[in-house]
Amino acid sequence: MSIDLSTATLKAMPSAPPEPKESAVRRLTRRPEMGALAGTVLVFVFFSIIGGQNFLSLGGTASWLNVASELLIIAIPVGLLMIAGELDLSVGSVLAASSMTLAIASGTYGLPMIVGVILALGVGALAGFVNGIITARTNVPSFVVTLGMNFGLAGIVLGLSRAITGTTSVPLDVDPLFKSIFGSMIGGQFEVAIVWALGVALVIAWVLQMTPWGNWVFAIGGDKDSARATGIPVPRVKITLFVMSGLGAALVGVIQTCLYNGAQTSNGQSFVFNSIIAVVIGGVLLTGGYGSVIGMVLGTLTFAIVNQGIYYTGWSSDWASFILGALLLAAVLMNNTFRRLALSSGPKKSGKKA
Repeated sequence: MSIDLSTATLKAMPSAPPEPKESAVRRLTRRPEMGALAGTVLVFVFFSIIGGQNFLSLGGTASWLNVASELLIIAIPVGLLMIAGELDLSVGSVLAASSMTLAIASGTYGLPMIVGVILALGVGALAGFVNGIITARTNVPSFVVTLGMNFGLAGIVLGLSRAITGTTSVPLDVDPLFKSIFGSMIGGQFEVAIVWALGVALVIAWVLQMTPWGNWVFAIGGDKDSARATGIPVPRVKITLFVMSGLGAALVGVIQTCLYNGAQTSNGQSFVFNSIIAVVIGGVLLTGGYGSVIGMVLGTLTFAIVNQGIYYTGWSSDWASFILGALLLAAVLMNNTFRRLALSSGPKKSGKKA
């Protein structure tokens, strides 16, 4: 027995209702950097009102942009590691080690600046490689591995500096070419580090969003075992990320050495937690698998604005730490609010069963 459905009959049959389209606002709230953008706008408006023209002046803008540029060069590789589910607490000592390497090599021993810069970057890459090998090949958490590296490397730098130079501060007569590349000031107020930070952000953003390697980083942070099962070279990716983190810290060490014409063994420790704070404000989860370079940039700007903006308020410096902590906490809470909106903003399904 055959059944013949006419065209009229087919047209009369009820069709399934179309899925509701997601609004533009909901699509925006899904972006990892939306909370970071809200935080940046919040603190900028706050200090623009309280700090007034001094904060908004060219000098005021330069003060927080200079802080943000150096921090961003370190924060982006650290943020990538956090997306992959790891931490790097050794960047402070890596910065100091690279800075002292350049100063001793080209200052104390008089080697060409290019040799000193290569050695300094090599120290950063080696420290990152050791962190990566130990983390990837053992079950020791990266928190412990890199914390040990931070203290161990700090001791090595201090001991070798005293043994070689007899001091913890080494001057350097920077070659004009390298001064212009790493340590010059644009317009007399803006560090050339701003250009380096923009370059790093653009390159890493492209790699993270446009290449399979970027997808691997997110996959590893989301579920390491599943990523390994699909053929992703988890150990190799993690080692590469740690090397990138070491190179970022070493680059800032080179920049600071060329900028200030010398190095000190105590440099760099503030970057250890400041970099983590900046990327968390920027929307990166400590548990991994979530984040963006745009968010890291915004988080770093937020941190720098708060860090420098306090000095333009005219308030007692006794309250500086409280203000910094309160505003950073507010920025993080706002970021978490946007994240919850993102997780709950999908199209709602009907409760009727088919």
